[in-house]
Amino acid sequence: MFDTVLVANRGEIAVRVVRTLRALGVRSVAVFSDADAGARHVREADTAVRIGPAPAAESYLCVERLLEAAARTGAQAVHPGYGFLAENAGFARACEAAGLVFIGPPAEAISLMGDKIRAKETVREAGVPVVPGGRDPDLAEAARELGAPVLLKPSAGGGGKGMRLVRDLDRLEEEIAAARREARASFGDDTLLVERWIDRPRHIEIQVLADGHGNVVHLGERECSLQRRHQKVIEEAPSVLLDEATRAAMGEAAVQAARSCGYRGAGTVEFIVPGGDPSSYYFMEMNTRLQVEHPVTELVTGLDLVEWQVRVAAGEPLAFGQDAVTLTGHAVEARLCAEDPSRGFLPTGGTVLRLREPQGEGVRTDSGLSEGTEVGSLYDPMLSKVIAYGPDRPTALRRLRAALAETVTLGVQTNAGFLRRLLAHPAVVAGELDTGLVEREVDGLVAAGVPEEVYEAAAAVRLDALRPRGGGWTDPFSVPSGWRLGGEPVPVSFPLRAAGAEPVVHTPRGTHTVTEEAVSVVLDGVRHTFHRAGDWLGRDGDAWQVRDHDPVAASLGRAAHAGADSLTAPMPGTVTVVKVAVGDEVSAGQSLLVVEAMKMEHVITAPHAGTVTELDVTPGTAVAMDQVLAVIAPEEAGHDD
Repeated sequence: MFDTVLVANRGEIAVRVVRTLRALGVRSVAVFSDADAGARHVREADTAVRIGPAPAAESYLCVERLLEAAARTGAQAVHPGYGFLAENAGFARACEAAGLVFIGPPAEAISLMGDKIRAKETVREAGVPVVPGGRDPDLAEAARELGAPVLLKPSAGGGGKGMRLVRDLDRLEEEIAAARREARASFGDDTLLVERWIDRPRHIEIQVLADGHGNVVHLGERECSLQRRHQKVIEEAPSVLLDEATRAAMGEAAVQAARSCGYRGAGTVEFIVPGGDPSSYYFMEMNTRLQVEHPVTELVTGLDLVEWQVRVAAGEPLAFGQDAVTLTGHAVEARLCAEDPSRGFLPTGGTVLRLREPQGEGVRTDSGLSEGTEVGSLYDPMLSKVIAYGPDRPTALRRLRAALAETVTLGVQTNAGFLRRLLAHPAVVAGELDTGLVEREVDGLVAAGVPEEVYEAAAAVRLDALRPRGGGWTDPFSVPSGWRLGGEPVPVSFPLRAAGAEPVVHTPRGTHTVTEEAVSVVLDGVRHTFHRAGDWLGRDGDAWQVRDHDPVAASLGRAAHAGADSLTAPMPGTVTVVKVAVGDEVSAGQSLLVVEAMKMEHVITAPHAGTVTELDVTPGTAVAMDQVLAVIAPEEAGHDD
């Protein structure tokens, strides 16, 4: 067994790996960028090393600095977590050359399975069924031969980055260009492949574990069909779709896929499965790393996958065979992300002002958060994972919904409330899942408007702040009661604006109780209780930032752009593409700029035909949410009669 292991990652997965290393009695070394100097994974590791500035390319993706950190701390092995360099064959080879053990598969297996095209060819030869498709350089031709709809995928990476579903082949070239940009930004390689799209498919993956002594087992499946933008949001084990015979057949196919590339360690073989015919499954790809959703497998098998990654890397054989693997109970995981469902799941950011993470019977939280954590736009938006286990699926679902209701992350908008509603959707409760369910039902899952009690609570906090403190005589004019000399009291009102909503003037009408961390209001006989921090209020996983609204300042801002439309940043991020200049005439819907955050691109388009009168950004400009990027004067305003 190793004495010291360097964890070449950050956030919740770094914290997760450190936890197992501590249980094994192995010294852990964390690494951090300047942006993460105070991060939780830095505090929880036995020691930590600064590896560079905030951009990942200069820190977490810098092989030289990671190897130097390992050398300085006497590490014998490196655990890559997931993301960053976890599936980088060059990093695995560099570790080996430096005398370090890479806690993962051989570089050759990473290289082979990391190339989705070669991976499909390899597993096909091993007898594993694959989805029909094509590859560069004949990508467009192959897509047209397959016929719409088709799925474009980067050859060099996974996680949904760069994937594009094309239903209209007239848009094929545009979609290919966009997919290449995202693939290049995420993986440094813009090679694509195209596959036939299977309507209403289910995404089912098999966890495999292999040692260096020829033993390979599978640990059952995970259902990962609840996705948005091709990225998983809810995962569970086992799948309600599979019977024992299909589970065994898919498991054996996954084992053969692992053997075909000489695999070692923990890996996942992903399949696409027609919901109406689960016996017809197709290989999609193999992830040569630990998966985000590995906790659900751990809970139903009783195995610590990180522990077995470390043991296998240290040369130990698996201590069990396939017959010893059993699945007991049911587990479901929800990914808590810094994103705003009401704004199309665009990334968010901010400082975590108040944090409450759920616990209790059958509940596990894997998190990299702490109060004071700064959530920026440089890294992946996933903040933590909430996992629930039960003796059966209904129990696990109930526990997870309750756990999400207890989750508080004020200061950063998250998807917790959305996930809670998704888990209560009748189709999800019934297990009738497919990869398009979230997109079809999203409008009913996003919170509609701002409830009156939110404004009531925000007003109650402001009323409480105005009340005089201490004993003695109180000047009646200093009390926010609406009292006036010789007349009826005037109701006290507050101009308020919740993020993403129109401003309101709210007059409190209920009774209130305000403390440092909470506020309760009673409206029409119903009590509503919120967590609070700064301008933020939260309950049942949902959160609202309610600011004071200054109508005079707002009107002056509108006047500054009279007769024009301001284009603002939909999320905090970096401008990567600017396609126009001041004075250019543009048409309605024309692409003008691209803003990227947390590995996601968002195209800014012209709201109408007109002329660019202001352009406040250039490629590389860091922008805040709602920051003005450009101003487009309407076409009619630019002509004199």
